[in-house]
Amino acid sequence: MAMLRLALAQFDFAVGAVAANAAKAGDLIVQAHAGGAALVLFPELTLSGYPPEDLLLRPSFLAACDSELAALAGTTSGIAALVGHPHSEKGVYNAASLLREGRVEVTAHKQALPNYGVFDDKRYFRPGQDTVTAIIDGVCVGLLICEDVWEPEPAARAAAAGAELIVVINASPWDAAKQAEREAVLRARARETGCALVYLNMVGGQDEVVYDGASLLVNGDGSVAARAPAFVDALLWADFDPATRTLRADSWPTVADGSHEAVLYAALVRGIRDYIDKNGFPGVLLGLSGGIDSALTLALAVDALGADRVTAVMMPTRYTSQLSLDGARAQAERLGVEYHTIPIEGTYQAFIEALTPAFAGKAADTTEENLQSRTRGVMLMALSNKHGRLLLTTGNKSEMAVGYATLYGDMCGAYAPLKDVYKTEVYRLSRWRNRDAAQHGETEWIPPAVIERPPSAELREDQTDQDSLPAYDELDAILARFIEAEQSQAEIAAQGFPADTVRRVVRLVLQNEFKRRQAAPGPRVTTRAFGRERRYPITSGWR
Repeated sequence: MAMLRLALAQFDFAVGAVAANAAKAGDLIVQAHAGGAALVLFPELTLSGYPPEDLLLRPSFLAACDSELAALAGTTSGIAALVGHPHSEKGVYNAASLLREGRVEVTAHKQALPNYGVFDDKRYFRPGQDTVTAIIDGVCVGLLICEDVWEPEPAARAAAAGAELIVVINASPWDAAKQAEREAVLRARARETGCALVYLNMVGGQDEVVYDGASLLVNGDGSVAARAPAFVDALLWADFDPATRTLRADSWPTVADGSHEAVLYAALVRGIRDYIDKNGFPGVLLGLSGGIDSALTLALAVDALGADRVTAVMMPTRYTSQLSLDGARAQAERLGVEYHTIPIEGTYQAFIEALTPAFAGKAADTTEENLQSRTRGVMLMALSNKHGRLLLTTGNKSEMAVGYATLYGDMCGAYAPLKDVYKTEVYRLSRWRNRDAAQHGETEWIPPAVIERPPSAELREDQTDQDSLPAYDELDAILARFIEAEQSQAEIAAQGFPADTVRRVVRLVLQNEFKRRQAAPGPRVTTRAFGRERRYPITSGWR
């Protein structure tokens, strides 16, 4: 029996851009046909983008998807295309339709609807009841959608119907543990069914999630035949041998560095780029403090958008060290971004003078420190308004977890690239970016003095973060156990952490939910991100 030629469209299909998504799919169908593919696969909900959320409640939106699907079917002469879309049929289904010879030949409905983490499928979709198969060039192919492959029954039904190959179209968000989990699941399904599996995943950033692509080919014996790189847009070619139920990748792209830090950095870059570009902003600006968080954010922004679309602003007070001034300027000049120094001491003192009568009888405390941060927030928002550049906020997950951030101050901004990145990870990413620069013959992107200095908000003399917080190695270890692993205080303390430190950290996490509800969105890169994935009550008596 002849080999079955497939093309996998590992691309971004933006939420709501129905006509543009259909046009992109049409162009890729032409390319796939020219390359000899019998079947081209597109990601989950290709036409609507994923997740379309409450757009699915609008009849006009569903009608637009139906119309584009019908038009796209007209382009399938000599090739079959599996296209994801919402399907209205006595309810709404998450569907994949096989388009061939100008018509919709068959439609599969997603059977397993995820309703955990970032997923909310049961709010919008009805579950499908059966696995659909189709014959492509003499090969029986099972058609599954994303979560279907994470449960054994849909794949088992495909095999029972005679499938030799199972194709799975996905919009599966990335996190640091996801790829290993995907491979384990796909290998299990292959061994259970004897079917080879083609796993196509979307790539791109959508609000708080990033899709990595990282598509997979798994042979019928459960061995991995090929792995596509993460965060790379590509039309991937594959050949299936039905006699041996094996798959072969044809000239898939590769990346030089597949380390954890490299992939995480790529995820953050993709999140920034797609958030800015899809929302039509000409560029970004950020406060460059001379600290490591803003330094890494600047590097990420330049990698995502280019130096000409990034503005950095240093806003010193009497507490700003010369190290901060020198480090910020050195990095801005090194990366070639527009750079401004706007001293805020006078503005800050004007606020203090105006408030002095109302502060009478009250000793100076964190109020005055936070006022410095809020003065900077006012300046940055004014610059954002005037120049139309989106303000990036630079706080990390460790700070957001324990509330070490100022509402309407350093939390000002519309996108938070490091929102789901712990402080210890910030250090690892910064060192990785410098190593990567060195390997490409470039100077270090982040001044080493900025990385090595003790972290400080510089809101009072000789201040360091550890005046208020445990050391970040200890803090992040406790936070990861409490947030990602959902461990109790007793369980964490039993692992050797001081019980009083654990109690203090957990109390800070719980009492600062009100701040996080007002925080900017940022890319989800861990298994439990603040935002749509981790939704704790603000008002709660549980401790």
